[in-house]
Amino acid sequence: MGGCTTLKECFDRSCRRFGEKTAITFIRNGRPETQIAYRDLWDDAARLAHTFMDRGVGRGDRVILFLPKSLFFVTAHLALQHLGAVAVPLNPGFKENEVAYLAGDAEPVLAVAGPAQAGILESAAPALGRLIIDTGRPYQEIEFFRKARTRAPAVEVLPGDPALIIYTSGTTGRPKGAVLTHRNLVHDAANVIHIWKIRDADVLCHALPLFHVHGLCFALHTLLMAGGSVVMLDAFKPEQVIACLARRQGFPVCTVFMAVPAMYTKLMEALGDRRFDFSHLRLLTSGSAPLPAKDFDAIFRVFGQEPVEREGMSETGMNFSNPLDGVRKPGSIGKPLPGVSVRLVDPNTFEDVPPGKEGEIWLKSPSIMPAYWRKPEETAKAFHEGWFRSGDLGRVDEQGYYYLTDRIKHIIISGGENISPKEVEQVINQMPEVVESCVVGIPDQRWGEKVAAAIVPVPGARLDPEAVQRHCRRYLHDWKCPRHVVFVEAVPRNTMGKVLKEKVKNLLLESLTAV
Repeated sequence: MGGCTTLKECFDRSCRRFGEKTAITFIRNGRPETQIAYRDLWDDAARLAHTFMDRGVGRGDRVILFLPKSLFFVTAHLALQHLGAVAVPLNPGFKENEVAYLAGDAEPVLAVAGPAQAGILESAAPALGRLIIDTGRPYQEIEFFRKARTRAPAVEVLPGDPALIIYTSGTTGRPKGAVLTHRNLVHDAANVIHIWKIRDADVLCHALPLFHVHGLCFALHTLLMAGGSVVMLDAFKPEQVIACLARRQGFPVCTVFMAVPAMYTKLMEALGDRRFDFSHLRLLTSGSAPLPAKDFDAIFRVFGQEPVEREGMSETGMNFSNPLDGVRKPGSIGKPLPGVSVRLVDPNTFEDVPPGKEGEIWLKSPSIMPAYWRKPEETAKAFHEGWFRSGDLGRVDEQGYYYLTDRIKHIIISGGENISPKEVEQVINQMPEVVESCVVGIPDQRWGEKVAAAIVPVPGARLDPEAVQRHCRRYLHDWKCPRHVVFVEAVPRNTMGKVLKEKVKNLLLESLTAV
């Protein structure tokens, strides 16, 4: 990456080096709509930066990107890097109350929105300046910013300047804004490029959303900084992704695919018994949620190679990855990335646990955020003597591979005993009649909490709560077995595939009151 220290510098170098090469091919509704070269993309970003300046955006100012996945989203994000401003991407499906809170918290000077988001934005933040873009039209038809000056704004951007605020998923309480600096993001991208050997010859099938670190940082930043090309699908639609990965319908040959486990599940369901030649793919990665061992094996059978499972957080960037060359262990998040220091710590005593024991994962890395946005108390809780407390419980094996065992906040305490929901889920998921399960603790007058499970059964399977409990008692102590079981069509998840445990808990409590 040539020693660049800011996103602005890194993107500028890529665009000068790979000028006429295609940076992004944007796919709308399964068909290529726009191809844009590196030089044109960077020039358009410079033009849009002047438009932002004319609307009062300066260095350090926050700008909300409330846009559907589009090429314009990318241009707007790059334009803010020209200015040293801070991009605040939001899920385009957020409702009014969600946007109202986030706009109030980030205190942006401007919001860029698509047509479907304009009304929500106006109701949620009526005093906020807005730039509404018709992202439903082809990119080349959006002319207004092309009339601006093409010369890049002369703004000094420093490595420690904030570049991005990513709001955490908010599975418990209000979302917090993780402030990521240029130094954080450049180091993170350099790590990904290094460990996965991303090169300018690589072509990424991009089916992830852009408002999350997975799709924006690990995928888009990495490929653009390495000089690769991105085939960007407007949304995750299994048949379109299959067509892209299988080189059908005129899609370019892709070499890399990054996804969350739920995406792989839907792809394999859509494929059914069909098989295609995927031998041109050199790298399949999985992250943002645990990948069950049976799905690891299924991916290998369908795609002809093992996926590379990794782990990262909004606050930290990528921390662990299974090796590109070497053993990839199902269920393991792999080994620490270069520059990442790890401790396994007793969350009560703050002392390191012995090898082989479970502890909270503490991290140090140049990729870790300096703070949550304007939340000093939350920031203080997240760090201890310079170590970031991930909130994840984990262990490490003799070969140095790490495993996530649970989240501290999801531990069930029943009768004074700690119960790992993940352990119970693994037992339930062994049943051939079960697609997946989610185990949580719900209030109980006698025990404090009792174990409860929401289960997605295989379509047509005959399954009842008693059968689940009998199965669990075969493998677990009685106090670990679910006392309450409900069957659901799907486990609630956020857009990145993470299970929303609070929603599951509410669903289980509602089912109790309905009895």
